[in-house]
Amino acid sequence: MKSRIAVLILVLLVAMGGLPGKASAEAYPTRPISVIIPFPPGGVAELTARPLLSVLERILKQPMVVVNKPGASGMVGAQQAAISKPDGYTLLVTVSSMSVFPEVDILFGRPKTYKREDFVPIALLSADPMILVVKKDSSYKSVADIIADAKKRPNEIKYSSSGVYGATHLPTEMFAHAAGIKLRHVPYTGGGPALIALLGGHVDILFSVPIIAFVQLKSGDVTPLAVASEKRHPAFPNVPTLKELGYDVEYYMWCGFFAPKATPPDILKTLREATRKAAASPEFKAAMDKMNTPIDYRDADEFQKFWDKDAQRSIEAIRRIGRIE
Repeated sequence: MKSRIAVLILVLLVAMGGLPGKASAEAYPTRPISVIIPFPPGGVAELTARPLLSVLERILKQPMVVVNKPGASGMVGAQQAAISKPDGYTLLVTVSSMSVFPEVDILFGRPKTYKREDFVPIALLSADPMILVVKKDSSYKSVADIIADAKKRPNEIKYSSSGVYGATHLPTEMFAHAAGIKLRHVPYTGGGPALIALLGGHVDILFSVPIIAFVQLKSGDVTPLAVASEKRHPAFPNVPTLKELGYDVEYYMWCGFFAPKATPPDILKTLREATRKAAASPEFKAAMDKMNTPIDYRDADEFQKFWDKDAQRSIEAIRRIGRIE
């Protein structure tokens, strides 16, 4: 009698989803996975995510559904991902600015929209260093020229940015701090408008994401003077790093893949293994080559170390800049 009851219990467990602690790794995923992109269509995060997710669909055998959730420079979508159920069915692909906004919230004395600790990394996909450019007919032929002029004329050299505390604002302020100079900030509504301002002669210098300025760099309309990275950019091997020139400045426009915290380890393992295969695929490489963006794949543990170090640099810059109304 007891053996029959035990068999019945086992049958019921299997019918209800299997034995406790066994099913999640084997079953996941069993339905479409939503991937939040916290920006409008066409940005770096989406252009990186879509070719990767196309390959992941084949590997995971489930649709990967892009959900554009723009608002507040990426905060709205990131918050939605942070509070979503940690079951592997809502993920996030975003860029380096996600590290900045919790510190900005502190700066303005408001509750944090989200925290970095609300997320667990799956993989880093790319990390493109910012590049310091000037218009082709600029009188500045080197970083030394900019610094020398800035010391003669404090706060007179103008630089454009994609917006306050954004990916072109921070590296410029990092550079100014390292060089001991003061520059005048002219914020715009994005990286494209910031570049147009430089081309139009409205500002003097710009730290740009290479993908945004690549056409102008290739045509010679803008001249690269330095890159804000540890090593030289593979697309611009003759352009020195700021570190080579004696300025400890490192800033990347990176793109990463995340899950909400408390996502089960077995699900994260599945996602990490699948993402590693997808990032190594010819399709993803071709898509990134088309964008002139080098792949910088790093698995979760290595990405976490990179992210911690990168975030600390940004946080220090935010604190130096202070509150801007």
